[in-house]
This record gives sequence, structure tokens and C-alpha cells, in this order.
Amino acid sequence: MRLAENPLARAALPFLVAAAAIAAGYALSVGLAGYFVYLGVSAVVAAIALLGLGVVTGTAGMISLCQLTFAAVGAFVVSACNVAGVPGGFVTWLLLGGLAAALAGVLVGLPALRLRGITLAVVTLGLAAAADLTLVQIQFPGATEGTSVERPDAFSDDRSYFLFAVLVLVACGLLVHFLRRGRWGSSWHLVAFSERGTAAVGAGVRTSKLTAFAVSAALGGISGGLLTGQVGLAFPASFTAIQSLALYVLAIMSGAHLIDMAVFGALLWVAVPELLKRWGVPQDWGFVVFGVLGVQALTGRGNLGTAVRNLWYRRGAPAGVGLATEVADVEPLPPGDPVLAVRGLSVSFGHVVALSDVDITVPEHGILGVIGPNGAGKSTLVDAISGFLPRADGTVTLGGRPLTGSPTRRARAGLRRTFQQDRVPPGLTVGAYVRFVARRRLTGGEVAEALEFFGCPAPRTPLSRVDAGARRLVEVVGHLLAKPRVLLLDEPAAGLPHEEHVAFGRRLRQVPARFGVSVLLIEHDLDLVRSVCDTLTVLDFGQVLASGPQADVLADPAVLKAYMGETELL
Repeated sequence: MRLAENPLARAALPFLVAAAAIAAGYALSVGLAGYFVYLGVSAVVAAIALLGLGVVTGTAGMISLCQLTFAAVGAFVVSACNVAGVPGGFVTWLLLGGLAAALAGVLVGLPALRLRGITLAVVTLGLAAAADLTLVQIQFPGATEGTSVERPDAFSDDRSYFLFAVLVLVACGLLVHFLRRGRWGSSWHLVAFSERGTAAVGAGVRTSKLTAFAVSAALGGISGGLLTGQVGLAFPASFTAIQSLALYVLAIMSGAHLIDMAVFGALLWVAVPELLKRWGVPQDWGFVVFGVLGVQALTGRGNLGTAVRNLWYRRGAPAGVGLATEVADVEPLPPGDPVLAVRGLSVSFGHVVALSDVDITVPEHGILGVIGPNGAGKSTLVDAISGFLPRADGTVTLGGRPLTGSPTRRARAGLRRTFQQDRVPPGLTVGAYVRFVARRRLTGGEVAEALEFFGCPAPRTPLSRVDAGARRLVEVVGHLLAKPRVLLLDEPAAGLPHEEHVAFGRRLRQVPARFGVSVLLIEHDLDLVRSVCDTLTVLDFGQVLASGPQADVLADPAVLKAYMGETELL
């Protein structure tokens, strides 16, 4: 059995890597001397700060140009605790500094709930500049008096303090690793790829962004506290806005969302200025070097970490759909009472009426098909039902109860949806994504069985290696395993080869009986609609043109006229 297929080996691997890192740190603490010990601690401090940037920027996809401001918060708290003689010693002060920085990260993250891109960059860079000016005026506690921060008793000399810094880095690396594998990490990946997709699975977009900022800031605060212990005093010159900007560029260039690349980036952070100094070049030119490399990474849509990894790992062909295998049919359940009822739904965009007084009913254990020409209002219907158009008029009830509020609230109430566009983040594995979307405890057997039923790749397959059609099916599987009352499928077969549509339809037909989920299906492929839906509703120009049993609806002259050129398909 390969290592990747052995659950015990996979669980032990992070701890084995951590042990190896500690052993390497111990060896370096014995071998390094003088100025090289100082450089080693500086590299460890930078690695922790880059780990934080990897969370908020590389994983959650937000711009933060004030990482060293959070480091300054941690340094300020450690210095203040030292001056005040707070019990617990340096380790406690370090944790308090990280906690204070996390709270500052939440405050800074609040604008990120509404701001994106260059606007968020300006806000965070402005904060860094303001903090820089403030620190110059007030100074850090104990700096004026020359009160040196007391290191831990067991790590008081420079060599042992380097080992202590390595231990802190390893602990931070393990924390980031397990957070990324958990629900928070999955939400960071998903919110970076699609905020609408995040809300549709019942995850809070606000929570996802704020937790990313909080974790990133906490790591920044810890790095600042470590730096204070290294030097003994904290100075504003260590936390300038230009250094924060350079650190962000280095995180982008190195690929700091990968833990090993964060360490590699930290080595560059220390090595480049040192090399420039040895060559007689002003060290400020290091910022120029990082800027050039960062621009290259941004324009090339890649980073050094990805390039290095591609040298070691050969990427195989994209994993596709495997629907050719026959599956045993299950006895369909008779349709029950209405589980989803839409009454008088109307949506207008200015003077344009997208939906007008639409009534739709999805029965328990049933599959309702909604069809219509392009521009008929089908996607608007799904957006309105799922809460993405909050100003829609009319009522929506689920299980007899009014369904209102945000998409997240509706998803948690038992209404899920998929999208026409790809909302599946490539940074996760198939299994991690399915478990996150399901938002409940699942056994490995449940996940594997559902994926196999729909012909999806194995759980350990990275989504970055899965083609578009298979990703659509993985999205469907995740929502079905959440056990919602109703699942709205917006063209789920898009991206599948035509020969796979019928096989997919046969499986979709069994969804109510196998998963206990009722379905509202929007689909252009009428062969798929015929094979799945007993009842249909036809929309045309935002109005219900026909509704009822499939045969009657498809034979309706008004439906044939609406489809015009598609008449021969009906």
C-alpha cells in the first residue's frame, strides 16, 4: 500500500515532518555561531509571518499589506508584559501577543467583508503606514528606558533561543496544517474561489474571512513577539509599511500558502539583503528584487513554490467522469406532499421584469424539471428561491415553513443549490470538498460510495486535476450528502459529454430514493429531462407557460412555439 493510501501513515506524516524539523533546528543551534545565529532567528521570525500571509492571501484570497503591523501589536504586548512583570514568563507573553494581534486582525478584517482587490490593499497599506507613524511617536514599552525583554530561562542564550524559535515555528506550522485540513481551511479555499458558492453550502462568508484574518494576524503577532525576544527591545524601524509590502510580495512570489515554501521565502528574506551587503550593494535594493520577482509571479499566474513542486511531481491527465458502470436501480418512492412551494414570485431589474407571478411546487420524493428558452428566467428563479435576490416579491416555503433570509440561512434550513459556473475550489481534494459541503460527520464509506455512484474521482484526488464535468458531479455529491430537503440543480450536466448525460440521468432519477432529497432540475438537454422528470414547468419571458405531466407539457403548442427552432427536439 502506498503512503498516500495508508490512513495511519497520513496521520503520522505531519508529526514526523515536525520531528525532523526540530532535529534540524537542534543541529543548527549547535553548529551556528555568532551572526549566523541572529540570521537564523530572523529567518524563523519571517517564516512565521509568511505563514500568516499564506493563510489570508494564498488560501483565503484576500490582500493584506499590514502583516508587520500585527507583528508590532505582538511586540508591543510582549514589551508591555515584560515591563509590567506579568506572571507566566515569555511564553505566556508571546501567546498574549498573538491573541491581541488576532483581535486586531478581526478589526482589520471587517472592511474585507465589503472591500476587495485594490481597495482592500489601499486600506490595509494605509493602516500599516498609520501604525508606523504612531509607533515612532509613542515608542514601545521599555524602549526609552532600555528595559530588555527577558527570554525563557531554558533558552536565554542566542543558540538556545534559536531552537526555541524553531519550536514555535513548528507549532505554528502544525496549527496551520490542521486548520487547513479542517472546516476553517476548507471555507478559506471556497471563499477565495467563490463567495456565492460559500454561502450556498451554508457556510458564513463573514466568518470565513474574519477567521482567516484572525489566524494570519495571530501568527504575525507571534512573529513580532519572537523578534522582540531576539533583540531584547522593539523598535518601530522593524515594522515599517514598506517592509509589510515587501513581505506580501515575497509571500506571493514564494507561494507561502505552502508551509515549506513559507520557510523558503523566509530564507530569501534574510539571504537576499545579506548577499547584497556582501556585494557592496545597498540593502534597500532587496525590496526591488522582491518587487521584480513578485510582478513576475503575478503576471505569470504562478509562483516559485508551484514551479519548484512541479519539478518533483509529474501532473497526470485530468480525472474525468466514470459513468459507464451500470448501477442497480432502487424502487422509486411515490411523490408526497409539496415540500417546496413558490407562490407569486416576481423579480424586476429596473423596468425589466425577469419573473412575473411564478408559482412552482416540488413534491416530497419528486423531481420537478424547469425548462425554457434562453433568457426565460430560469437562473433568476433559482437565485430568488435560494436567497441571492433578496428583493424578490412572493413567498417561498420549505416543509410548510416560510423560507427567508440570506442564502446561508436558507442552506442551513435545508435548501441547497448548485451553479452553472464552476464553484468548486481547486485547492482541495475531492473528499475534503465533499465533507465541507456536507457540513456533517461522514464516514469514509459514505463519501466513497456516493462518489462511486456518480462516477466521480476518488476522495484523495486533488480537485486541480479533475475536469470541469467531473467537478460538477462532485459538487452535486457534496450537496446530496448534506441531506437537504430540496436540492436546486442548475444545469448539472454542463461539461459532460453527451453520451454521459443519459447515464447521469439514470442516477439522478434515483436521488430521492437513495438520498431522501427532492430535486428541482433546470436543464437544456431535453433527453436528460425526459429521462428524469415526471412533471415539468416551462418558463418563457419570466412567466409560467405550462406546468404539469411531462408528456402533456412537451406536447403543448405554446411550448413548441416558445422553443421555435428547438421544436424538432421536443
